[in-house]
Amino acid sequence: MVIFGFRTKVLVLAMLTLLCPRCGNSGAHPLHRAVTKFTLFFVPLFPVRTKYSTQCTFCGLTSPVSKDEATRLVRQAG
Repeated sequence: MVIFGFRTKVLVLAMLTLLCPRCGNSGAHPLHRAVTKFTLFFVPLFPVRTKYSTQCTFCGLTSPVSKDEATRLVRQAG
């Protein structure tokens, strides 16, 4: 019997002050990196997918961000 699957881990890379496109409030937006890894017997082996996104703390809008844009925003933040 082989047990395999996927596990996603979400990390906060930076807290950014951005203007939300939905609600128009300027506030803190955490920049998230979600890495999904293939697991075998509950041991994460290799990454399958990586996604970057920001989330508005006022209205909850989640916006996808490209890897290049996320790298630029992290450098800009700190």
